[in-house]
Amino acid sequence: MLGQKLGGRYQIIQHLGQGAFGVTFVAEDMQRPRNPKCVVKQFKPKATDPHTLGEARRLFDQEAEMLETLGKHDQIPCLLAHFEENQEFYLVQEFIEGHDLSEELPKGKQLSEAYAIEILQHILEVLAFVHQHEIIHRDIKPSNIRRRQDGKIVLIDFGAVKQISTQVVNSQGQTSFTVAIGTPGYMPSEQRSCNPQFSSDVYAVGMIAIQALTGIFPSKLPKDSQGEIIWQNQAQVTQQLADILNKMVRYDFRERYHSATDALQALGTTVNSTTPTQLERSPGKFMIGLAIAAVLAIGIGYWYLFFDSKPPEDFLTYANSSLGIKIKYPQSWERRDIDNLITSEVVAFVSPKQSDADKFQEKLTISVEDFSGTLQDFSDTSTKDITRHLVKAQIQKQSDKTLANKSAYKLIYTGEDEENKLKSMQLFTLKGDKAYVITYTAAIDNYNDFIETAETMIKSFEIQ
Repeated sequence: MLGQKLGGRYQIIQHLGQGAFGVTFVAEDMQRPRNPKCVVKQFKPKATDPHTLGEARRLFDQEAEMLETLGKHDQIPCLLAHFEENQEFYLVQEFIEGHDLSEELPKGKQLSEAYAIEILQHILEVLAFVHQHEIIHRDIKPSNIRRRQDGKIVLIDFGAVKQISTQVVNSQGQTSFTVAIGTPGYMPSEQRSCNPQFSSDVYAVGMIAIQALTGIFPSKLPKDSQGEIIWQNQAQVTQQLADILNKMVRYDFRERYHSATDALQALGTTVNSTTPTQLERSPGKFMIGLAIAAVLAIGIGYWYLFFDSKPPEDFLTYANSSLGIKIKYPQSWERRDIDNLITSEVVAFVSPKQSDADKFQEKLTISVEDFSGTLQDFSDTSTKDITRHLVKAQIQKQSDKTLANKSAYKLIYTGEDEENKLKSMQLFTLKGDKAYVITYTAAIDNYNDFIETAETMIKSFEIQ
């Protein structure tokens, strides 16, 4: 297909690979300035009868919509186009300059625990975004993780769309799939049985870290009589990290972390004190670090002595031009881009952990949803949703307020999740056919710890 032009604009210049699911090419977009490179993936249905072709078309469109949504994340390739040509299906995605993670994991080389921790954090952060959209990647492995030129990892080649190449449709129009999607060594037992879970992705990420620590490809690692991976005797690793990895790769998916978010939280809680920077720092740099820390400590001490308050914190600006919103948030808070089509959540800002005993980190979430009605109508709907979905929910206070210079409504309510008693403050306003909702949530005993920060953030909120 070299030199062939697909969709009237994508000219094939390189063959990247071929597998059971289709063929991947590098192409040039002949209709854009300077003809930038892109990746073209070709999928062929297992059969071309009307039933199979129709189901393949439906599935292809559905998965393209999913890739369009995920591609809004900076570390997932953008979907540029999808089309059908000669009863074959094509996806066109952003070309990621860089190298595969497989190049960083040579056979027989044991990498440091610091590297394993870093790669776990980076992969899980992107995967958490995927799982928050109720999507399972299904084919996480080193060759499907690209290290971009700026050092960030990019998650590529989602397995869901590969169903097009594995499906069969019977005479009653019922669809089944003939091949499990995934890669041996990184694919757990339930996925081999065509029953993937969120924790199936967690398993694959854990196996990548174990591969880094042992220098052994996952398919070559022995297993015990219960199907559990035997690997610790092949690596230099602390028991803290080993416990996390063992839970990530349990044979029974019900015993693993449920999702990337859960695994990421466990990783941050357990090994936060041994970050890659600390582990790999040279003695000279370490002493410099101590000197800097001492100067900072003295400076902060004088601030407390003379001003009897915390030093002011720098604020960053979050702006979403497509939704026309802007807000300032503390530099020490973690920003999590969500863009959940179901809950309408756009972004969340999460407070730093105060200690290892801090089970619930305070957060402020912004949602933007379609709504036609009055502010009172939205208040009634919100109240019903809170009491319906939050355990032991109680509305404590309702009042009129102002948000982004517009009339708004404020709710303060309490409730419980699986482990914590929570207290929340929610403000919402309307503009056009949109409802803008800001929710601050904290453990009930710690609600006041960051309430001033939350109110400062809310005051800075703008709707353009």
